[in-house]
Amino acid sequence: MAFLAYTQWSTAPCRGNFAVSKRKNMKTKQTIAVIGASGSMGSAISKNLSKGNYRLLLCSNEQGKLKATVQDIKKSNPSADVETIDCSREATWEADIIIVAVPFRAEQEVVKKIKEVANQKIVVSIANPLNATYDGLVTAPDTSAAEELQKLLPNSKVVKAFNTTFAADFTTPVIDGKQVDSFIAGDDEEALQTVSELVKTVGFNPIVAGKLPVSRILENMQFLLIQLGMKYNYNWLAGWKILHK
Repeated sequence: MAFLAYTQWSTAPCRGNFAVSKRKNMKTKQTIAVIGASGSMGSAISKNLSKGNYRLLLCSNEQGKLKATVQDIKKSNPSADVETIDCSREATWEADIIIVAVPFRAEQEVVKKIKEVANQKIVVSIANPLNATYDGLVTAPDTSAAEELQKLLPNSKVVKAFNTTFAADFTTPVIDGKQVDSFIAGDDEEALQTVSELVKTVGFNPIVAGKLPVSRILENMQFLLIQLGMKYNYNWLAGWKILHK
């Protein structure tokens, strides 16, 4: 088995529970809250998830950028079920799945707002805990951003996902003829399956790497890819691929 990185060279008060709608095949449409949806990763995840049968609640402090993201989604997919909400607590109250698309240093502030309403819900950690100069991680070797988030949300099902991909990969999930692999880690099997479906929807090949502590490796993998990208000028379009027989 070979494990390779490959690249493409290129120059308020909150509402009550919502009434879920259903597919024609009677599968329940899930509601996903994306906190930090105006950022590069949050926006990319939101745009790609809008292609699936989900209801999206996009939350950000940057309302101008957030509205622009929704406009882009509606332009490419007029039937997308997406709306903006300016309160992270409100968004997560209604959500089945919460994607925390903010930098690691901002997660504690987000947790203060969502902790009470995130109980028993899937919370996706996408953060890589890089320092300000991108030459190291701020977490200790025996933990990870995902594990720290799980400590802050002990009654939630934290899953690590989307951290081994760049925002540019969402528009180009196939590089040099190969579909980018996206690695997932978590302790709840049902949550892992649910997040695997999200990964498929956005265009990547999902690989469940293991329990939540494996996220330490995944975060170091992206740290390495960032270092290589800066050294070899990958232009933020690069990804990991497992080659096997």
